[in-house]
Amino acid sequence: MPGWKFLSNHLLVLYLIAQQPRITAREISASLGITEKATRNIITDLETEGYLTKKKEGRRLNYSIDPDLPLRTEIHRDKTVGDILRTLGWKKRPVK
Repeated sequence: MPGWKFLSNHLLVLYLIAQQPRITAREISASLGITEKATRNIITDLETEGYLTKKKEGRRLNYSIDPDLPLRTEIHRDKTVGDILRTLGWKKRPVK
């Protein structure tokens, strides 16, 4: 659906990664209707800011997110990434 969205692509990428930590950039881009390059750039942004980390497991990556980091806008600094992900239905997985 062309046009504007309520949620940014950065949040949508982070949400998909939170739901499926072994998801590929290709799967994310197909789900969101954005290019794979845009997806990889968003992942890099999120990793650079510490919102997610990635670990190589065999031929795939396994992502983990830091749900305790604050949102980036000044008016939402008292809210965390985990707060918004939980609002969208995310349940934090136990640490293994």
